[in-house]
Amino acid sequence: MAASLEGLFRARSVALVGATDRSIWSSAAHANFARLGFTGRIHVVNRKGGTVHGLTAATSCAAIGEPVDAALVMVPEAAIPDAFADLRAAGIRNAVMLTSGFAEVGAEGAARQAALLAEARAQGVTLLGPNCLGFINYADQVPIWTTQPPLPVLRGGSIGVVSQSGATAGFIAAFAHRQGMGLSYQISTGNEADVNVARVVDFLVDDPATRVIGLFLETVHEAGTLAAAARRALAAGKPIVAIKIGASETAARAAAAHTGSLVGDDRVFEAACRQLGMIRVPSIEALVFTAGLMAQRGPVRRRGVGLVSISGGVCEMAADRAEEAGVAVPALAAETVAALRAVLPAFGTPNNPLDVTGGAMLDPALFERSLAPLGRDPSLGLLACFMDLPDTAEEVASYRGSIIRAIGAGFRAAGLPAVMLSVLPRPVTEAGRALLAETGITYLGSGVPEGLAAIGRAFDWAARQERGLREAAMPDVVAAARPEGEQATLAWLAGRGVRVVPQRLAGDAAAAAEAARALGGPVVLKIASPDIAHKSDVGGVALGLEGDAAVAEAASRILANARAARPEARIEGVAVAPMRRGGVELFVGVLRDPLWGPAIAVGLGGVWVELLRDTSLRLLPVTPEEVLEMFAELRGARLLEGYRGSPGVDRRAAAEAIARIGDAALALGPELAALEVNPLLAGPDGAEALDALAVWEA
Repeated sequence: MAASLEGLFRARSVALVGATDRSIWSSAAHANFARLGFTGRIHVVNRKGGTVHGLTAATSCAAIGEPVDAALVMVPEAAIPDAFADLRAAGIRNAVMLTSGFAEVGAEGAARQAALLAEARAQGVTLLGPNCLGFINYADQVPIWTTQPPLPVLRGGSIGVVSQSGATAGFIAAFAHRQGMGLSYQISTGNEADVNVARVVDFLVDDPATRVIGLFLETVHEAGTLAAAARRALAAGKPIVAIKIGASETAARAAAAHTGSLVGDDRVFEAACRQLGMIRVPSIEALVFTAGLMAQRGPVRRRGVGLVSISGGVCEMAADRAEEAGVAVPALAAETVAALRAVLPAFGTPNNPLDVTGGAMLDPALFERSLAPLGRDPSLGLLACFMDLPDTAEEVASYRGSIIRAIGAGFRAAGLPAVMLSVLPRPVTEAGRALLAETGITYLGSGVPEGLAAIGRAFDWAARQERGLREAAMPDVVAAARPEGEQATLAWLAGRGVRVVPQRLAGDAAAAAEAARALGGPVVLKIASPDIAHKSDVGGVALGLEGDAAVAEAASRILANARAARPEARIEGVAVAPMRRGGVELFVGVLRDPLWGPAIAVGLGGVWVELLRDTSLRLLPVTPEEVLEMFAELRGARLLEGYRGSPGVDRRAAAEAIARIGDAALALGPELAALEVNPLLAGPDGAEALDALAVWEA
């Protein structure tokens, strides 16, 4: 798949189809070849011939008379069939299509796009677009892009940006440029009739110039391809930083289960990010600063941060923002404190965060003397120093430049990974870039909150990469009758290794009393019907019953309630089970997402799952280790440890039970819409499913 994009993104000869001096798109595309320093062959194609962009125009691609690697198609939608026939005649196998009027305009446009894709496939053409601004390969100086990129071009960039929105790709590139960060690629995928974000990510994982991949997504096509590419990227140490817009619920796909209202497309994407090591961010600024930090700095293996500033106020603000970002700011070792006390002014306080004091204004070398001891502290893995970069050559030549050089010397003396962060968000000028190149400083003009948030994301990604991918085996689909109703679903789970509460089915009140006597102790009665998903809604549940009379009366009442509320429902009787007390009720729900496939949600069970909506998600299959991570993400995680005298939960046993529930759901095959266990009762001696429901596609 990656190899199939090589001819497109590294084209050495390009035809501009529909080229005309009257078009701003055509003029910009042609000018970009000179702006980027493209050294290949450029051909302009206009059916009227003549001179276009100072070049003699061929009347068709076929008339060019030599091999062409890629074409930029800029003709009106009505002329597309003729343009594709011309591509075939010329033997051109890669095309970027600016032309709009396809799926983005509705059903008729979607039909035209489907026909376009069919034609491209028939001709063996790799198609980027339609409705697409194109791409720039900065690393190899190949631009097939129809607007002016940020200038001057910053060479040596290592962030590959892929966006379904061409304008947003331009905004990301422009903001990165203002921050002094170059790109390796800038790719717009448009309507994604053929080439999509997933395929481009797969290509960039193997691209030697790209260290970090940045994404802007409106939706995901080929989720399986993206997942596979993300796994390869994580293994290769190449972070993916993604903006994903839109949050739509998939509740309609499983209306009879709670899971649909708890698991939406957006939350499943979030789960995929956690599982696959993709870093999700909320904004262009967060994408650029996070990607820029990781492209410059790489993974940091020790996660304690030493914060340094010339301002006590900034130190305090940074400490607060670090805590919000999940960044540890550990206390300094006694040896570090002693070393700092020896170099700081008498009014300075050795601490983390470290205020080097205003003495550094008179003696910039105070930064170097203060940073060096921090590098020897065993609890620190990264130094973050807050100082604005000078904007002008005059400022660089002043004391401000001296301070930056002293910080650079201090970073080198410390020997730890280090980054300088601006106090307020600000651009990086040409003079500032030159000073950074001179000192070798990694710098983000992010301001305090965005900079520390980027550090937190980088730390999380490094920890995720160190844990590696835990690939659970996909269970085989087992040919079996569909389990319908609670009893059949619990029996299915029991057969797949999940511990379930013992139940007896009683057809009438007398049989219920007999079943209760056999079980002994307090019992629970529930209506048994494959057609009644929520038993409490029809008065179909009774708890804590003891004695024949109480059980028989409750059984009669439950049967009468169910028949009155749902006369059309199949009534099998009442289920009699032991009444369980204590423990923590968990909710486990499986839902088949239309893009990502089966996903599993875990949260507090019973009524809490609806009230709190506190769940953690993963794609299936999951390992017990991944379930343990899910527990840690719950806001109610403390309940699992034991609360106010209640015993803690055997988390490992509960995690193993949940992983088996996920496997049991997968084994039911693609026609399963949802499967719920609510509650799964977890305690110090393991976990037991008390209620379960399978919902099938209509």
